[in-house]
Amino acid sequence: MSPIKVKTLTRQITALADELGFKAVPEYRTPDGTRIDVAILDGEKRLLAIELEASFKWFPQRVLYDVVKAHRAGFPELWIITPFQGSPGWVLKYADEIGLSVKLMDEKETLGELGRFLGRSVLLPRDQV
Repeated sequence: MSPIKVKTLTRQITALADELGFKAVPEYRTPDGTRIDVAILDGEKRLLAIELEASFKWFPQRVLYDVVKAHRAGFPELWIITPFQGSPGWVLKYADEIGLSVKLMDEKETLGELGRFLGRSVLLPRDQV
């Protein structure tokens, strides 16, 4: 288990989003004053909240806080990037109950998943026309 390279990953996420025509906002401030590590936006539309959790201490509580922040800010999906394999327990079921899609993933998966996610987002409007 290696620690997350937060600054490097944030730069890579921002560059990929920009390349695909989206906006990545590091340190995104929510309307209620909390902060999301990286927000992916399509114009003003909130697509994805990304939280980088490098500490195992209080992991389920951190995940719960991330879920609440993303949901209150109006994001439909939250990714939590973490090197830890631990389960946040009932928190994922709670996220599902409130309609928030949550994925926990390793840093190495992030850019590939983001490319697929944003590629899918780009293609959806064309498919619906």
